[in-house]
Amino acid sequence: MFDYRQLQALATVVEEQNFERAAQRLHVTQSAISQRIKQLEELVGQTLLIRTHPIQATDAGQVLLKHYRQIAMLQSAVMSELNPVLETGQIRLSIGLNADTLATWFLPAIEPLLNAHSVLLDIKVDDQDQTQQLLRSGEVMGCISSSDKPLQGCHCIPLGVSVYRLLASPQFMKKYLPEGANQAALRCAPVVEFNHKDALQIRYLEQFFDLRPGDYACHRIPSAETFIDLIVRGFGMGMIPDQMTTELLSSGQLVDVSPGDYLAVPLYWHVWNLKAPLAEELTHALAEQGKKDLAPFSNYPILATPKLTR
Repeated sequence: MFDYRQLQALATVVEEQNFERAAQRLHVTQSAISQRIKQLEELVGQTLLIRTHPIQATDAGQVLLKHYRQIAMLQSAVMSELNPVLETGQIRLSIGLNADTLATWFLPAIEPLLNAHSVLLDIKVDDQDQTQQLLRSGEVMGCISSSDKPLQGCHCIPLGVSVYRLLASPQFMKKYLPEGANQAALRCAPVVEFNHKDALQIRYLEQFFDLRPGDYACHRIPSAETFIDLIVRGFGMGMIPDQMTTELLSSGQLVDVSPGDYLAVPLYWHVWNLKAPLAEELTHALAEQGKKDLAPFSNYPILATPKLTR
């Protein structure tokens, strides 16, 4: 039988990435945190933390993190049902998202849930092709992913399609692509990518122009807002979802580099298979918002399938 306080100490250190901050959050000494984790490691006979920067859970630690977060969610649901008036605790929801979802429709989706429940969000951002790794490791209880393959013990709920187009400013087009997009001109036109895991530009340029990584220069901008701002200012071209570009296109600040070419990225909600009301409410909220802000699957029979990190 696991000691709940020991599991809580392990999870809090991983979340805070610091023993001292974990101790402050749990209102105990740093020594107590270290002792609880040591006792837990002695119980399972394995090291649970890799004490590097950033602090990482070992494979065994990831198993226990997943167990703890599932228990915490179920416990919160039981407490709310048994005594909703006196329940004052807060449940932490760890969710894996791609940056574009976080920047557009995620907060409107969960606003009713935040208003109705005492919830703390712990959002972990990664590429939509990679967020399932966060769920597999136990770092999150749910994630939005471009993969339709559910992990063991998880549900997979279709949300909709996010359509990405290669956009640039008029001044960028005049400087780099005065005769329009073609393979030769695109070799000299810098691309903006979010991070080293961002494969959308690679997929697009391979599919429509037979260009490979290394055939063109790249900016790397790990911020959804600055990513777009750099493109608007004329320093690069990049893949941007339709949800973020209506006004920019209508005002003429951005144009489609190759009209008619796009990538239709499917989005799915993956979540632990738990009969927890809060998880079910979150799933419903995301599915309903997806119907409003994402394109239906029926409109896009050809989807951009996930690729592994390069």
